[in-house]
Amino acid sequence: MADGDSIFIGKSTKPEQLALHFGNRHGLITGATGTGKTVTLQVLAEGFSNAGVPVFASDIKGDLSGVAAMGEEKPFLTERAKQVDLKWAPDQYPVVFWDLFGEQGHPIRATVSEMGPLLLSRLMDLNETQEGVINILFRYADEKQLLLLDLKDLRALLAELGSNKELQNELRAAYGNVSASSVGAIQRQLLTLENQGGSSFFGEPALMLKDMMKLSNDGRGNINLLAADKLMGSPQLYATFLLWLMSELFQELPEVGDIDKPKLVFFFDEAHLLFNDAPKALLEKIEQVVRLIRSKGVGIYFVTQNPLDVPETVLAQLGNRVQHALRAFTPRDQKAVKAAATTFRQNPALNTEEVITQLGKGEALVSTLEGNGVPSMVQRTLIAPPTGRIGPVTDQERRQLIAKSPFKGKYDAVEDRESAYEILQKRNQPAEQQAPQEADSGILGGLGGLLGGILGGGGSAPGKGGGRGRMTTTEVVVRNMAGSLAKSVGTQVGRALLRGVLGNLTRR
Repeated sequence: MADGDSIFIGKSTKPEQLALHFGNRHGLITGATGTGKTVTLQVLAEGFSNAGVPVFASDIKGDLSGVAAMGEEKPFLTERAKQVDLKWAPDQYPVVFWDLFGEQGHPIRATVSEMGPLLLSRLMDLNETQEGVINILFRYADEKQLLLLDLKDLRALLAELGSNKELQNELRAAYGNVSASSVGAIQRQLLTLENQGGSSFFGEPALMLKDMMKLSNDGRGNINLLAADKLMGSPQLYATFLLWLMSELFQELPEVGDIDKPKLVFFFDEAHLLFNDAPKALLEKIEQVVRLIRSKGVGIYFVTQNPLDVPETVLAQLGNRVQHALRAFTPRDQKAVKAAATTFRQNPALNTEEVITQLGKGEALVSTLEGNGVPSMVQRTLIAPPTGRIGPVTDQERRQLIAKSPFKGKYDAVEDRESAYEILQKRNQPAEQQAPQEADSGILGGLGGLLGGILGGGGSAPGKGGGRGRMTTTEVVVRNMAGSLAKSVGTQVGRALLRGVLGNLTRR
């Protein structure tokens, strides 16, 4: 819930609030399964929306979609509202549904060129040598003006590289060796990506980021929800897509400095997937984006079970913290509890490390930036209840909301303009496939001219201005008969030629 210049999170010994002008300083929501992370995420998303800040969030289990439906007054919600001194009233929020597969929301697409070689290599889990080949392919495509829009463009370029010895020598001389084994390995990884549904993501029309930064008619920020239940079956695709989205925001948005409220807030659920087995170069890129994107007015909030899932270099950039309960059953769990406790500004009235394991459902340790950007002392907080529905919308409700979306029809139909695939197909088309067409045109044209000349349909007598005199009635009749005869003969010859060509193709 937003109130003026802050978002009400819950109540400790005092109201705990997130100042909107610190909303772009990033945050972290952690806790074990079932401790209330999704509800906290919904409370923050509702608060930002009410403040006129668009939100993007991945909806892992579909539970967050209920924010689009009117909240339901239930005893535990009204009781929680009384405990935190909140005047609760049900509400529903402007939501736009998105889905990389186009099944539970508007399709999201990006071109291969927009993804870039680094993220594409991460997506296909390529090694350093194979990533080098991808970089060479992108450079070659740029130099030859071969658009890389979808995966068939990339596949066509790989096939060209694998079979064209002259091209291999050209690239080897300019950039270094490109082995056939590396090309083959990339082709196999590309097939795996396609089998996982990656081809649905690459192509046009590409997502326009400004569509995720819209306000609703009543001035509230749209809550953009990515249906991620199916997408979680391809964790590399999920993580790479969200990193691509953050990178695109970083590259496209202008610098805005310190502003009264963020231009967009980005919630990254299951954040550990972003960092798992990520190479050093990619981790450095993530750290750079997180560090610098706040100057573009974008806040990033990582949601995960364990604070150890986030590298220390990134963790240091997250000023707003909500820590739900953690369990200390294993040595790693105990280490996580200790790490979580030490990242807070300590409160003399709390044993933070001990309290983390004692928090009940809906409780959390909260610390947000205040004053000059200094973290507040950690407080044991009862989280406020959301005002939208808790739990998923029905399939019918989702369809109705999608039908009313301001982006209905904009991204539904796939566009397939000429790109690398089509250009290479034309370039490699055997000359003999074009010869029958040329012969067909020449024969029919010559036959028409011959008949016209014989029967008086063409040619003109010399005279003043190169014209000829008025035709007699007999000449008109003969000319029309000649045209009909030429058309009939031409059609028969054309059919015969077509049958001959197709017969030759099928016998090859």
